[in-house]
Amino acid sequence: MKESYGMSFVTRGVALLTVLEFFYICYLETVITSSAKTAKVFGMSEEELSRRSVQTLFKNQGVYNALLGVLLLLASFVFVSGTALTCLFLYIVAVAAYGSFTSSPKIIFMQGGLPMIGLVTLLLLH
Repeated sequence: MKESYGMSFVTRGVALLTVLEFFYICYLETVITSSAKTAKVFGMSEEELSRRSVQTLFKNQGVYNALLGVLLLLASFVFVSGTALTCLFLYIVAVAAYGSFTSSPKIIFMQGGLPMIGLVTLLLLH
């Protein structure tokens, strides 16, 4: 199931889904920071999300998530580098693991789930 470009269709699909997830998180954190939807996703009150300090932190975090999405796109579709994609997936899983210990256990699956699947496809299909 390998493509001639050196990366399977499945791996690119998982990477693209991960990109969409990170762009969605960026949208929540930077555009609709204090919305009911953002409050629900992050388990916080709209009042707390309306605080200037929290909005600043969220917006910075949103830019970080957008950058991860861009880097995943570059690794998957521009440079087509399995090595770069593996490094990004490992980094995202490590950050998700840290978040699961420091914030909420479900983060490992919410933010790390797709990258873990991506790592498996990289191992099995390359």
